[in-house]
Amino acid sequence: MNEINIAELSMRPVSLWSGQWLLLTAGSPDKFNMMTVGWGSIGCMWSKPFVQVVVRPQRHTRTFMDGFDSFTLCAFPEKYRADLKTLGTVSGRDGDKLRLTSLSLRRSERVQAPSYNEASLVLECRKMYRQVMSSDCFLDASIQDNYPDADYHIVYFGEILAVFSE
Repeated sequence: MNEINIAELSMRPVSLWSGQWLLLTAGSPDKFNMMTVGWGSIGCMWSKPFVQVVVRPQRHTRTFMDGFDSFTLCAFPEKYRADLKTLGTVSGRDGDKLRLTSLSLRRSERVQAPSYNEASLVLECRKMYRQVMSSDCFLDASIQDNYPDADYHIVYFGEILAVFSE
């Protein structure tokens, strides 16, 4: 993988999030968890390049997002779609779900959280903000339809420290 300047990163963000999915991984090389994500954003905040991800409170990955200061966000070629589906539906509480896939870990360059050899895009991020969503802040009432159990996402902003691409 080649490192690219974040200012030169070019993508179709809506397609990336909703169509391709991404793999969020938090922790350290020996203690980590991952989950597939399809909601988030990327841009500039507080004069820093950032990615914003959301994690429901009951997800096992939340423990790692709260317990470590960094995370990675990885995109993959279409041939890994089944692996991403597995990693989004099987809980890491139940065992080593990575073994159920064809993906392999790669040590990240700037953060403790690992990434993957098969990724076509890797964003290495340092957490800089965290907040629990509140239904009191929904300006569009239809948003509540996403939360029948009132399990509001926790929002994490991560400063993008490095970007790697094929």
